[in-house]
Amino acid sequence: MRTGLKACLTLLMMLAAGCDQGPWNNPYPASESGKPIYYDMFSERPKHLDPITAYSSDEYQFIAQIYEPPLQYHFLKRPYELTPLTAKEVPEPVYYDEAGNRLPEDADAERVAKSVYLIEIQSGILYQPHPAFAVNEQGEYRYHDLEKADLAGIQRLSDFEHTGTRELTAADYVYQIKRLAHPRLHSPIAGLMSKHIVGLPELIEILQAHPGTMSDTRFLDLRDFGLDGVRVLDRYTYEITIRGKYPQFVYWLAMPFFAPMPWEAERFHNQPGMAERNIVLDWYPVGTGPFMLTENNPNLRMVMHRNPNFRGEPYPAEGMTGDREAGLLDDAGKAMPFIDKAVYSLENESIPAWNKFLQGYYDVSAISSDSFDQAVRFNAQGNAELTAEMKDKGIDLLSAVTTSTYYIGFNMLDPVVGGYDEKSRYLRQAISIAIDIEEFVSIFQNGRGLAAQGPIPPGIFGAREGEAGVNPYVYNWNGREPERKSIETARELLARAGYPNGRDRETGQPLTLYYDALDRGPDSKALNNWYIKQLNKLGIRLVIRSTDYNRFREKMRKGTAQIYFWGWNADYPDPENFLFLLYGPNGKAEYNGENSSNYANPEFDRLFEKMRNMDNGPARQELIDRMVEIARRDAPWLWGFHPVAFSLNHQWYQNAKPNLMANNTLKYKRIDGELRQDLRAQWNEPVIWPLVTLIVLIVIAFIPGIIVYRRRERSAAV
Repeated sequence: MRTGLKACLTLLMMLAAGCDQGPWNNPYPASESGKPIYYDMFSERPKHLDPITAYSSDEYQFIAQIYEPPLQYHFLKRPYELTPLTAKEVPEPVYYDEAGNRLPEDADAERVAKSVYLIEIQSGILYQPHPAFAVNEQGEYRYHDLEKADLAGIQRLSDFEHTGTRELTAADYVYQIKRLAHPRLHSPIAGLMSKHIVGLPELIEILQAHPGTMSDTRFLDLRDFGLDGVRVLDRYTYEITIRGKYPQFVYWLAMPFFAPMPWEAERFHNQPGMAERNIVLDWYPVGTGPFMLTENNPNLRMVMHRNPNFRGEPYPAEGMTGDREAGLLDDAGKAMPFIDKAVYSLENESIPAWNKFLQGYYDVSAISSDSFDQAVRFNAQGNAELTAEMKDKGIDLLSAVTTSTYYIGFNMLDPVVGGYDEKSRYLRQAISIAIDIEEFVSIFQNGRGLAAQGPIPPGIFGAREGEAGVNPYVYNWNGREPERKSIETARELLARAGYPNGRDRETGQPLTLYYDALDRGPDSKALNNWYIKQLNKLGIRLVIRSTDYNRFREKMRKGTAQIYFWGWNADYPDPENFLFLLYGPNGKAEYNGENSSNYANPEFDRLFEKMRNMDNGPARQELIDRMVEIARRDAPWLWGFHPVAFSLNHQWYQNAKPNLMANNTLKYKRIDGELRQDLRAQWNEPVIWPLVTLIVLIVIAFIPGIIVYRRRERSAAV
């Protein structure tokens, strides 16, 4: 009995001690408390960490902090603006004609035979510590000629005893561009870039024919192969030659595809036994950026630490109106990064992730449908604002219209909804009015969307604001905002199209249309019923043809779908990247392009060919306005919506501003670790009174037994 009582007292002492050591539910080591460490989550395992093959947001959130292309997007300025990263300045293309004569900057695209981009990088930039750079006393690489036997005891990159570094050079950028041609690497932009970079198609052919190209373990030194359009001029300067005029190429220089790759890294990782241990570039990035990947366990967590060799980049000194008042320029000129470590934990379920955010164990959070009502409400003006619970915790809401567009498309090859005569246009315009996109956004997007007036999202050059940006075929301007035309207007258009009250004027038969939809299980039923209800307003019968993804893609490729839902995310912030979705020679059915509606208007195409290679300015804006007017009139799309991204962050997270083009934003984040520690303790105070009560009851229960026991002992002694 004494033992039981002693155990209870010991437990009480442990509880008291535990209260002094922070929250019991803290998933992180106590040693990290109060430190400038960033905590976030990820839900999709990154498939590729090699910048030549990676091409998704779940991969870029890691590699963009490690690899540094020559350019980046300004963190604060809108519209999005390119600025130097490792380059000394944003390169301006120099144009030449067929005879090699230099042309003026405003030369028409028809005269330009080639464009040359001269890129000079900064000196003194160092790579992160890595075994690929380790050398011995004689200056020889320690780990470049390994055999399988040399890897005994090596299971991960950190098992190598020695590391080294070296300076970034222009040759590293050229080496990476050559990797686009390597058939074993399967770069997703190799085909596109081969249309633009001089000599790249020829290098692809050479490497495909080379006997060592497809060997998984053999190092193919790309320094031994030439690339006519990409040359090293000196240690810090290289040039890229592009066919014709392609102003959008400069945006690609801000993507990881054009980040540097040291040849030493490829040689190191392409040695016998490395692939079996997963010590490959697709698993262990090698960069010059502010962070380096120190733990890669995609089934549990990913960890990045500050790169000790990073040069320190100054925080921007300029921003937009309101940025200074919002505290976004408080760190102007200070050296980045501001955090020492970033920990990303795998979260497969939204509810546990949401709860951890509310407990303070994640610094930021998206808002899932399950938690939307708990986090956000819409006021009388229709604006999103935080709930009282979120405000009480000091949580901030950030929102931004994404550089994306989602639309309902009409197949212009279809005999009913397609075509370019007046009746076909009236039919598509009537449907565009009847399908209430604002209602769609409210019901199915939790209000997180902006009804589109055309193909170009806000924030991209060419998009008009206010009354000038309204689609007059679907909306009226009420003096403050666009207002959807009445259903009576839609019915009048339908009658002019030859379908009064939804019936064919000649046959008297009801008009039946077909919506080709992806089958997403039970969740699709409500959405499909909503579409049917929308067209019922016009007396049109809508038949849903659900199918799986592969069959849907086949229908789109063959041009057999009638009405469909599709979307596009910008590769770069230029109107060409959206308007090309309606360019005739990009038709999906005939050319396997991205023009899924197979729209082909000769005037639109002519204007596109002139507009796409122009520099931004009044002349380009005028052409864009004419193109958008043509597309609105023809209505190959029901313009749909541009998603609005909502995110939440705690009050200890600073320098929070959405940037939907930049991926390398970890370096800007600042964390007040001490404030976070204090608030975590407040929000996660253990509720121990039930346990204490139980222990007290147990102690009380022991007392009678103790009394009886002591009496027996005394009796025995007497």
